[in-house]
Amino acid sequence: MRLPHRLHAWDVTPAQARAIQTRLADQVIREDDFENIQYVAGADIGFEDNNRTTRAAVAVLELPDLNEVEASVVRQPTRFPYVPGLLSFRELPAVLGALEGLHRQPDLILCDGQGYAHPRRFGLACHLGVLADLPTIGVGKTRLIGSYTEPADVRGAWEPLIDSDETIGAVLRSRAGTRPIFVSIGHRISLATAIAYVMRCTGRYRLPETTRRAHRLASGA
Repeated sequence: MRLPHRLHAWDVTPAQARAIQTRLADQVIREDDFENIQYVAGADIGFEDNNRTTRAAVAVLELPDLNEVEASVVRQPTRFPYVPGLLSFRELPAVLGALEGLHRQPDLILCDGQGYAHPRRFGLACHLGVLADLPTIGVGKTRLIGSYTEPADVRGAWEPLIDSDETIGAVLRSRAGTRPIFVSIGHRISLATAIAYVMRCTGRYRLPETTRRAHRLASGA
């Protein structure tokens, strides 16, 4: 698949990266802006050679049965250091390369990381969505920022994730008896719809099948 024109350079300093996040955050569309969603993708990252090589994987599944229909794996040199809040600058160049290796464009991408639930409201899922002009959702295993009340121990229960009196995401119990996951919008989707699609993509396990399939590919399993 072909992606839109890049909106910025990748060879930047951390200070320049933060400025890019602040500038592009205004481009995030926080409401549903799509038609039919049939193909959902998961994107994940692994590292090789003592973090010198970034291994990005995208797995495309078809709703409603979540059968895998396509996958793409790309390896690139790691060019940006690990800096909390700036993971997209470390990971997205390879993820974009993996997306370009697909024959079928996904209708929605679930990212292993944060979206709007980010200090500058522009986490990895937002960044990917704006650059690729695709609906995206951030699905984090841990909280980056915000406070919340623990959701009920019932599949599908959720509580708002709050930062500075703003709802920036949802703390979702994807499976009873497990720790919650942290869902936030990425781009071109509302929070309510994001929660619904995360649940549609989640089966027997805590994490969505999109994330699980992409993680296996990214880790070389």
